[in-house]
Amino acid sequence: MRRMNTVPAPRHQYTYAEYLTIEEASPHKNEYFAGEIYAMAGGTPAHAALAAELTALLRNHLSGKPCRVYSADLRIRAKATGLSTYPDVSVICGPLEPDPEGPNTATNPAVLVEVLSDSTEAYDREEKRQHYQTIASLRDYLLVSQRERKVEHWTRSDTGWSVVTAVPGEMIRVQALDLTLDVRALYEQALD
Repeated sequence: MRRMNTVPAPRHQYTYAEYLTIEEASPHKNEYFAGEIYAMAGGTPAHAALAAELTALLRNHLSGKPCRVYSADLRIRAKATGLSTYPDVSVICGPLEPDPEGPNTATNPAVLVEVLSDSTEAYDREEKRQHYQTIASLRDYLLVSQRERKVEHWTRSDTGWSVVTAVPGEMIRVQALDLTLDVRALYEQALD
């Protein structure tokens, strides 16, 4: 008997328009990049608490200012790379600029926050960060650990991107929002 060579079936490459149609009918959120659609997993109670606390802190700080805080239900698109995803928290200053191809997708965040999970930490810290950093309006990117009390803060200046890591007892200066974030208070409010 002769063995047949098997060739894996080619994966379907979705257009962005197909992704948007699928997303409208989907019961869960999906990320899109380079023709592929990826289901986004749910988080832990700590993940949800940290995202909620950051949303509340930012909303309170921005009251009466021209910036608005959005939950993980707002889709963000990095037009330069094509990534469409749902950050845990987004802040848009001024009018929301919708993606011309998907009006329920924003393209102009000033601040993005991801609460790190074991399954997405490396992706959020490297590949996703690189996508986000192509967004011209983005000034601050916060990576909030749920495993240890630590926040990684990427900020854009005239000379490029830089990063600092802060732990309880230290503060983070979110320039785009004129906000000083107390790392100890963040974790105490969310997890204690």
